Amino acid sequence: MHDARWRYCAVCEGLMLEILTNGPLNTVQDLGRYGAIPMGVCAGGAMDRDALIHGNILVGNDFNDAGIEVTFFPFKVKFSQNCVFAVTGAMGEVYLDEDVVPENWCMQAVSGQVLVLHPPKVGTRSYLTFAGGIDVPVVLGGRSTDIKGGFGGFEGRGLQKGDVLSCGPVQKHVGLPDGGYGLADARPLPSGEITPLKIMPAAEYSLFEERSLEQFFSQKWLITAQANRVGFRLEGEEPLRTKDALSLFSHGLLPGTVQVPPAGQPIVQMADANTCGGYPKVGVIVEADLCLLSQIPPGRYIKFELITQEDAQSKLRAEREKARILSEQIMTLRKQIFQ
Repeated sequence: MHDARWRYCAVCEGLMLEILTNGPLNTVQDLGRYGAIPMGVCAGGAMDRDALIHGNILVGNDFNDAGIEVTFFPFKVKFSQNCVFAVTGAMGEVYLDEDVVPENWCMQAVSGQVLVLHPPKVGTRSYLTFAGGIDVPVVLGGRSTDIKGGFGGFEGRGLQKGDVLSCGPVQKHVGLPDGGYGLADARPLPSGEITPLKIMPAAEYSLFEERSLEQFFSQKWLITAQANRVGFRLEGEEPLRTKDALSLFSHGLLPGTVQVPPAGQPIVQMADANTCGGYPKVGVIVEADLCLLSQIPPGRYIKFELITQEDAQSKLRAEREKARILSEQIMTLRKQIFQ
């Protein structure tokens, strides 16, 4: 975290935000609905969970508090009173009135100021978090917007120009230095032409032809224009084939699952993944790399690298421990301010 001198304590309980400019599918998201899949409800939640968690840490929220996932730009909001906010995720130009907001940064806004997020230069999704979190009802254990079901989030839909949102009670006082503060080592965004992603074998992995498995890992896969919160369709030079024709009953799916329809071009299930399906599954992308995938725009390429379940669990535990330590470091600094 950048070193800075702390000077300000702000509270934004009851904050009202007015959406001035917006795209069609910018939504309120938390970390999703755990345990809802058996009810036929997708897990949902932020596509880049790491970015939402970092934003919540910066403003002093719980990891799971709701923020705004911005996928369509420019996005412009007006503050009705003083407020602490953070912008994380994709890297692009962000302005608070005329002042530049640095990347992965937390700042103080005062009543009447306007925040503008311009299209990102790296990554595809930004996250806007506020001290206290977006105050929307908990539905089926989560505050995320379920577009398909038309519930959760703000009135079960994407945000629109003229919408007014409020924030919940502030859990922890937030000290701020002049100009705010930010993360020096936020999780890197995808760069370069091809992004490698870690993947574990899925249930039907061994039923694919040996050559197809070789191709799955050796060739690059294009992210097609058919990419949204439900799934990313991929395209490779050589389609994948199973050893025999498979006829599977529909079965449960999780975000990160890579299905292979009869045409042999894979589909990656994303945050709003279908809860069941009957296509054979070749693998499951690990959670941390699924966040990375969510930040890659259509037209770019990915490659898959095999990882064992044990290594995937170690990777996940390391990411969670890193977030916990970061949260404790920031809380320690805040306590020092008020002593």
